[in-house]
Amino acid sequence: MSRCKAAVLVLSAGGLVVLLGGVGIAEEPLRYGFGRPPTDAEIGALNIDIDPTGAGLPPGRGTVQQGTAIYANKCATCHGPTGTEGPKDRLVGGHGSLATEHPVKTIGSFWPYATTLYDYIHRAMPLNAPQSLTPEEVYSVVAWLLHQNDIIPADAVIDAKTLPTVKMPNRAGFVSDPRPDVPFR
Repeated sequence: MSRCKAAVLVLSAGGLVVLLGGVGIAEEPLRYGFGRPPTDAEIGALNIDIDPTGAGLPPGRGTVQQGTAIYANKCATCHGPTGTEGPKDRLVGGHGSLATEHPVKTIGSFWPYATTLYDYIHRAMPLNAPQSLTPEEVYSVVAWLLHQNDIIPADAVIDAKTLPTVKMPNRAGFVSDPRPDVPFR
């Protein structure tokens, strides 16, 4: 074996030992000398998820009528005036289409929980200013969208108490997670 090949082999083996040797002794997390642990208030500000039972929904309320104006001003540019035109995802319609060759997955045809609608709109919409809507605006847009999908009547009031009780058309279209370690089934 040439000296060059022997040197490459020794260096390669030495590098492997250094790499693998570091894996076994990494018991304590690395410290980089900057940053700090977050405060409870900072963590709380990021804890904005809403679960299917409605846990985490804030105070506030909204109506279909209020949602009409808010949707027109903050949502229609992407989803169209009635929620069916786009250019972004269609939000309305698709009832009875999931078992067809061309399913139309919308809030009214696919989503299993109405609370997920609040959660998503609050966290991610509008696209150009996520988390900018007040709870009342989110409840109102949710009310408008549920009404457009023929899920609630025009005079319905949506709030933290009524939203979790809304029965979505595809609620039974999902299978519960059977794993015993999953807390919500």
